Amino acid sequence: MRRKVDSVMTATSSDALFAPAYLFKPSPRKAVIYSAIFPGLGQIYNRKYWKLPILYGGFVGFTYAISWNNGYYRDYLGAYQDIMDDDPGTYRWRDMLPYGLDWESVDQEWFKGVLQQRKDYYRYYRDLSIIGTVALYLVAIVDAYVDAQLFDFDISPDLSMRVAPALLKEERPMNKGNSAYGVQWSFSF
Repeated sequence: MRRKVDSVMTATSSDALFAPAYLFKPSPRKAVIYSAIFPGLGQIYNRKYWKLPILYGGFVGFTYAISWNNGYYRDYLGAYQDIMDDDPGTYRWRDMLPYGLDWESVDQEWFKGVLQQRKDYYRYYRDLSIIGTVALYLVAIVDAYVDAQLFDFDISPDLSMRVAPALLKEERPMNKGNSAYGVQWSFSF
């Protein structure tokens, strides 16, 4: 069904964000640039607003994981450095002792190993959270590109597949009469 239009609207590149839906066709290049400048801006440009809470929720979660793991990493790093330097004036490691253990009676060699393991544990997960944040940033860029590229992709419900037997004949002049049986698949969309 076509509607009669009284006036013709032309969209320029500066009007692209505010153009009506029937005139808007996002550029994949612009979507990538916008998303690289600020995560989520490519999704806004593509008018996929529902993806923003997912994207920013991921960034908030990764930021929290980075700060949580970094805090514990710094605590255990300081305690490990203090127990390793043999200076009696540095005693942050005493605050890390499990409840009920006295700092004078604890096996310091065992506790050095515990502090080193925990320091390495929290450093590993801090670094993994940083890698996850970078990966989420790259996924946002790729998502903006794919959304812009497939913006006008036809998703009509009349996609169908038909399977039918077929008789295949050779078209060579030397082998007249040779034929083969097979199955023919046809997709219509």
